[in-house]
Amino acid sequence: MTAPRLKRPDTPRARTGIVHLGLGAFFRAFGCPYIADAMTASAGDWGVIGVSLRSADTRDALRDQGWAYTAMSLAPDGNSTRIIDVLNDVLVAPENPNAVLDAMTDPSVRVVTLTVTEKGYCHNPATGALNRDHPDIQHDLAHDIPISTLGFLVRALQARMHAGARPFTVLTCDNLPQNGRLVRGVVLELAEMIDPELARWINTHGRFPCTMVDRITPATTPVDIEKVQAITGVYDAAPVMHEPFSQWAIEDDFVDNMRPDFAIAGAQLVRDVGAFEDMKLRMLNGSHSALAYLGYLAGHETISDTVADPVFARFVRALWAEIMPTVTAPDGVDLGSYADALFDRFANPNIRHRTWQIAMDGSQKLPQRLLGTVRDAFDTGRAAPMACLSVAAWMRYVSGIDEAGQPIDVRDPLADKLKALTDMATSPTECVAALLSVREIFPADLAEHLSDPVTRAANLIWTKGCRDAIGSV
Repeated sequence: MTAPRLKRPDTPRARTGIVHLGLGAFFRAFGCPYIADAMTASAGDWGVIGVSLRSADTRDALRDQGWAYTAMSLAPDGNSTRIIDVLNDVLVAPENPNAVLDAMTDPSVRVVTLTVTEKGYCHNPATGALNRDHPDIQHDLAHDIPISTLGFLVRALQARMHAGARPFTVLTCDNLPQNGRLVRGVVLELAEMIDPELARWINTHGRFPCTMVDRITPATTPVDIEKVQAITGVYDAAPVMHEPFSQWAIEDDFVDNMRPDFAIAGAQLVRDVGAFEDMKLRMLNGSHSALAYLGYLAGHETISDTVADPVFARFVRALWAEIMPTVTAPDGVDLGSYADALFDRFANPNIRHRTWQIAMDGSQKLPQRLLGTVRDAFDTGRAAPMACLSVAAWMRYVSGIDEAGQPIDVRDPLADKLKALTDMATSPTECVAALLSVREIFPADLAEHLSDPVTRAANLIWTKGCRDAIGSV
């Protein structure tokens, strides 16, 4: 017997107060539950219009469900589900960009949230500055109807300025250091190029709070959809999977103080998220990326598979020992206990977080996830062999061939450039030298420091394989 389709609960919809750009699994598993809990506890019109910036898949999957979906928590001792119904609509930007701009310009929308991944900011990861040569930015400078995330933000803010309306708060939820300041900087750069008066208005009235977000969210598979149906008895075309753990630290700086009651939903509203950001970016995201490259090359499909291997379990502990001296712990946090908790989260067998998925877009992730640790270690005269081994593993990964001689589907904005450089290299040493010349990733001074330790690590990886290389560092 065919299971009935999930339908939105028969309850009143909250009026839209948030537009979310980049509606993928992470925000549906993380931000939307916080918003739902905030409205349940203290009401408020904070319904969400989601925007897909590329594909119509999410819109098409959710439309017949009234935009509701199932969030399934994957605990080591079993799974649980809940229905999330805060979405009021999902727009597809390439199909109707004017509808997206209209939604963002509506005065009832007070917050625009973002999960567009690192590459969505059209910036130089090594400097944080706007990449003015990016084709999407070039398009948005020449046309009133944008295609980039930044273009939508700037044009919507421009429309609000011309209408005499207040700006919305831009709340980024992507893994970037000082993410609010970064997006503010690139938005102001683009606005200045379009209209200096607009840039001054945004600079005076706009708000771009920094945030730290933390919840492991693996990609949903057909098997997951079947599991949700078995538990709930209904068919959901677009459920999301997530771990039980969730943490959201938010700089409490919103236009006119207008925001959902995030605190009552469990978020931490703070004056400065810097310590939370550094701890999470370096200890969780940095080790996640390191395990992804080394684990994938060694043949491990998921992070839990990788840390179940005792060699990789020792590796990640050693990597955290290098990272912790570069991190200032937030008040009340013990970094050793935080590392222990991370290991338990990584080892959760119900979280099928694929190494290949985490390995995507490494050129955009390395600077904040691993290279900051390496720079701080070098500046204080300490070695960082496990971090350098991780950089070398990324270099082997982007060369496009794994340890078994099989091709790797490398997904990266710089994939063609990186492949061309590695194809010309005739040895690991030449490969390292070529990739360290990529200034979008490696500033010249850091590349000089990295040359010897990463070359040694690369030769170990190329000759011994990742697993044996760990024991030889």
